[in-house]
Amino acid sequence: MDLFEPASAGIICGIDEAGRGPLAGPVCAAAVVLDPARPLAGLQDSKQLSEKARERLAPLIREHALAWAVGWASVAEIDALNIRQANFLAMQRAFRALGLQPDVALIDGREAPDLPCEVRCIIGGDALEPAISAASILAKTSRDAVMVEMCARYPGYGFSQHKGYGSAAHIAALRRLGPSPIHRRSFAPVRDMLG
Repeated sequence: MDLFEPASAGIICGIDEAGRGPLAGPVCAAAVVLDPARPLAGLQDSKQLSEKARERLAPLIREHALAWAVGWASVAEIDALNIRQANFLAMQRAFRALGLQPDVALIDGREAPDLPCEVRCIIGGDALEPAISAASILAKTSRDAVMVEMCARYPGYGFSQHKGYGSAAHIAALRRLGPSPIHRRSFAPVRDMLG
């Protein structure tokens, strides 16, 4: 897909999420409107950046952006709605919290929630569009910080290391301890464990 052409597009918002795949924790989305007069170097897909690079860029994005916001969908919402709809809900919440009205929303991937503006989905957009890259970094660092907090609240699962993803160590802890209150009951490994 061609890159989005920003000429005369008005206010452009990038939206991306973090946490669709984990077995535990909320899903997080971020919406970012970058300031064309204050470009930021080093923006790219958060998954391609080191944790140190993400943590360096996140405060710069918040400082330099015209607007930014983070939205969440809880584990209960994920289990009640399904991860796709919960992800859309988190994106809508981030968009609504921006405090300004974008003309265009650029969203990483093939699908998008209903938003009150033009929406364009861009496959691989988190590596192609700076506004989506910025959103991916804010979503990832925000969610990671929550999972570090959850590690202290629910010790033994290793949430600070794997952030809720289904690593071998996480599966082993899940078998040993059983599901915590932040495990997604609708996800197969947890659901199967509960019988």
